[in-house]
Amino acid sequence: MESFNQPTNTNGDMHMRTKIVATLGPASMDQNVMKEMVQLGVRVFRLNFSHADAEYFGPVIQKIRQVEKDTGIPLTVMGDLCGPKIRIGEVKGSPLQIRKGAYVCLGSPAMSGTTESDIFISLDALELLEGLEADMPVSLSDGMLQFKVVKVIERDRLVLMEALNGGILTSNKGIAFPGKTLKLAAMTDKDRRDLHQGLDIGIDAVALSFVQSKEDIEDIKAEIARHGTWIPVVAKVERKNAVEKLESILEVADAIMVARGDLGLECSPAELPIIQKKILRACRHAQKPAIVATQMLLSMVKNPIPTRAESTDVSNAMIDGADCVMLSEETAIGSYPVEAVRFINEIAQYSEPYYLERLGGPYVPKAEKNPPKFIAYSACLMADNADSAAIVCHSTTGATARYISSRRPAQPIYAMTTDARIMRWMNFFWAITPVESPLEPRSHQKRAEKFVQEYAGFRPGENVIIASGQATPGMGTVMTNEIKVYYK
Repeated sequence: MESFNQPTNTNGDMHMRTKIVATLGPASMDQNVMKEMVQLGVRVFRLNFSHADAEYFGPVIQKIRQVEKDTGIPLTVMGDLCGPKIRIGEVKGSPLQIRKGAYVCLGSPAMSGTTESDIFISLDALELLEGLEADMPVSLSDGMLQFKVVKVIERDRLVLMEALNGGILTSNKGIAFPGKTLKLAAMTDKDRRDLHQGLDIGIDAVALSFVQSKEDIEDIKAEIARHGTWIPVVAKVERKNAVEKLESILEVADAIMVARGDLGLECSPAELPIIQKKILRACRHAQKPAIVATQMLLSMVKNPIPTRAESTDVSNAMIDGADCVMLSEETAIGSYPVEAVRFINEIAQYSEPYYLERLGGPYVPKAEKNPPKFIAYSACLMADNADSAAIVCHSTTGATARYISSRRPAQPIYAMTTDARIMRWMNFFWAITPVESPLEPRSHQKRAEKFVQEYAGFRPGENVIIASGQATPGMGTVMTNEIKVYYK
């Protein structure tokens, strides 16, 4: 008789609903470090293809799978693709001190002999210069240097800019054109190679950088289909026009990452917190998970405790309903990778109960014709009323679990599925513990009841709410149509 891949609760993360995404790097490649992070709530490990390739990451994934086996906790490996490198070329005399009000030329390397200014910045990707007009903003060095275009010397090839502030200009730095639509596909040839090689070594999800439209997501999904498989695609929102097209991107993406580093260059830092809140709300309404990323606990790269502002930032992300919070340098190259994860966990112990208290019950669906959403809401209401220990749902595609998670119930959600790929996608969702279900018994309801009976996490006499789909003669597609109060 087949049995369940039993979820294992650990003392550290038993009550944690927000998932932690941890970036792996030199500071966290040790298997014991990974294991400690998992016991504190890490469910997704991020592999950054900007810094290494599939050959390097192959053995890393083997370590993650061993940690998964040792802990009994399903873990998700997310490959983060590099995207188009939008960088300047060599700057003569680098590093240069730029003073406020200085004039600088930006253009094709062939135009370096211009006499309009003594300082010339070359750009190989000339498509970036297309459509640049006077008064348009340009930022360099992660936004530390701000310019505005004062004159188009030669259309699409050379412009004159004025420095709006002083700072150091060095070669090969990132350049941004806030608000401008760039004629660059999100996927480069390198990304396509990395994607296929990443699928070969066993990545479970992929994050796409510099998404500008739903076409970018459709492009990568077609590439994954060409590989003969399916994995969830995380759209990284780091461009202003991606924010403006969020609704259509949400229709095709499987998750959204609020990538605040590059997004902060495109938008005013004063506006960024509100953009983050709007994205999180839109994701919950679309039943898609949202990851908040960049500088969550950045000071912990060098310090054993975070700043007050950082802990408040993480807490606010949780109170705004983020499904995941992501650590980058903190766990990749920081001196305190495990401590950084522990702090996220501790913040959750205070923030999540407050979030639920403030909600005062599951989110009520908007007045719309949407039976799956209302069934999910009903399951959450029943769990609340019956003081249930948990909500258990069985779903082939994960849709039922997604709907239930979006209602933000106080109870933990156990999402059963026979598809290991769906199970690992579920690791991105708030409060969901994925459970790999055997193929027998055939009935989803019976599988769920069997799980409740066998799972040591439920005590005899406790009740759980079971949401499942039972086929009926007139039903075309099997979907959730039954809610049951089950006493163990």
